[in-house]
Amino acid sequence: MRARGGLYAGAGRSGNEPASSLAAAGPGRHPAAVPAADKPAAEVSVDERLVRALLRDQFPELAALDLVELEAGWDNFIFRLGDELVVRLPRRALAAGLVAHEQQWLPVLAPRLPLAIPAPVGAGRPGRGYPWSWSVCPWFHGAPAHVAPVADPKDAAAQLGGFIAALHVDAPPDAPPNPFRGGPLAPRDDVVRERAALLSDVVDDVALVDRWEALSATPPWDRPPVWLHGDLHPGNVLVTDGRISAVIDFGDITAGDPATDLAVAWMLLPETARLTLRRAAGDVDDHTWSRAQGWALMFGLMFAASSAGDSAYTAFGVTVVEQVLADTVPGA
Repeated sequence: MRARGGLYAGAGRSGNEPASSLAAAGPGRHPAAVPAADKPAAEVSVDERLVRALLRDQFPELAALDLVELEAGWDNFIFRLGDELVVRLPRRALAAGLVAHEQQWLPVLAPRLPLAIPAPVGAGRPGRGYPWSWSVCPWFHGAPAHVAPVADPKDAAAQLGGFIAALHVDAPPDAPPNPFRGGPLAPRDDVVRERAALLSDVVDDVALVDRWEALSATPPWDRPPVWLHGDLHPGNVLVTDGRISAVIDFGDITAGDPATDLAVAWMLLPETARLTLRRAAGDVDDHTWSRAQGWALMFGLMFAASSAGDSAYTAFGVTVVEQVLADTVPGA
């Protein structure tokens, strides 16, 4: 799970503790000493002068707008462009392919989705010594759901469930591959156990492994792969005036098991609203819902163990693990 803070208005990581509806669902511990991974170093140098030159060369109609550099995420340099746009430029080779995926597929998906997504309005090309494609995207006003709580969790569950239902349709054969999303749970067994052991001072690692064994034994998805966001967590869900207004950051877009995206139920919503999302997403069957719990458990461990020194995200990851352990296994 890559951190891509600062993509849109309010969408950067916050130094405050997560304030989503999930945070209100139960107490979470705040493990200040949990080891965290460092943000990868940038592989290129980008500054305002370079971005302005690229804009003059390729989008001259935008080149005179105000340009302000924002905090970079793991994958992209971010520049606010005027009042309504943002420029995203990959900061490492791994991210370059993700930008290309967004440029190709988000304009195709956007018209049929009930929430706004950042379909690029301009596809930039390499130039001026910068080696990769880059994008001009809409700037969405709002704040991410982990710092701006929704006013009504059940309303948010219905909104997000409707978005998931609209997105999760059969994907074409040339949908972007992603070995880290949309596949079966069993191949992730080693990393789950390693992270559970690493975090044994802040989570019940015995209960965690027991639950993981039950969830990862669920029969895998055996239907055609569907479109997936791939990284659907509260940091990528924007809230405006108490309601979900946009879903951002499709860098992990792929096709596969819908359970990957459904894990957001344990990352964003309290227990009382999860059934609403499950129904709105298409009356999800027990096996898919169980696998979604497994993905939520795995994502929670990722956040807790690899959040680049961000204590808010570390605490959030621990809380997600606790929410899964407090829930029941569907059909059990």
